[in-house]
Amino acid sequence: MKTVISLSDLRTARLSLAETVGLVPTMGYLHEGHLSLIRRAKAECEHVVVSIFVNPTQFGANEDLSKYPRDLERDLSLIAPLGVELVWTPTSEIMYPKGYQTWVEVDTVTRPLEGSMRPTHFKGVTTVVAKLFNAIQPHKAYFGQKDAQQAAVIRQMTRDLNFPVDVIVCPTVREADGLAMSSRNKYLEGADRQAATVLFLALNAAKKAYEGGERDAEALRRKMKEVLESEPRVQMQYVSCADYDTLEELDVVKGKALLSMAVMLGKTRLIDNFVLE
Repeated sequence: MKTVISLSDLRTARLSLAETVGLVPTMGYLHEGHLSLIRRAKAECEHVVVSIFVNPTQFGANEDLSKYPRDLERDLSLIAPLGVELVWTPTSEIMYPKGYQTWVEVDTVTRPLEGSMRPTHFKGVTTVVAKLFNAIQPHKAYFGQKDAQQAAVIRQMTRDLNFPVDVIVCPTVREADGLAMSSRNKYLEGADRQAATVLFLALNAAKKAYEGGERDAEALRRKMKEVLESEPRVQMQYVSCADYDTLEELDVVKGKALLSMAVMLGKTRLIDNFVLE
């Protein structure tokens, strides 16, 4: 496994990867969710590239960039046994050099849900992913379903800008009690960690209603809200039942839909979702 920092070293190393290349973009502090993406990429591609970069442009002014967990040595030790050929760990100065002024923005699909709570977030996400696609030139790129809106935005960007990349969204990996794995779970302690399972319970309640024949989207949203409101430690930010691709809120569930939510639990912000096929 080769680890490079500079863009020139990345391009030199990339030249030796002549067959199908799979990219797993990460912000580091890896967990089993990230590792499952790498294993999927390894199973489907001859070569796997992992990027590790805590992207400053997707953090808002009052968000946790400075506190975001980082441990590159640990990350590399987790990646090494998985057959990854190349790891790129650029600095902020490499990704956004002095005088940088170019941004990639996706319009409608970025506005609801996370976009309503974090208005500058997706501008940073799409810009950095576009730069990763250009620099690494993967054939396939792997993202987790937990960040469902991010996946929808990146699919839209990839189509609109004609990137020759197959965007693959992989299932959310969960703890034994249902909590979706996230680097931010590190911040959860004691009662907050126990309370965090309420997101999974809320999604399950709506899914059970759907499987029982409920198709009224507001009724499904209400199911999720009722469960979240039963946990006094949770501050609800949004609850959604939306079209899977457009993320427009639904009146009636007829096709593929996304149940999703965001909450604050103490100082930690958590998101989760289920897909209704």
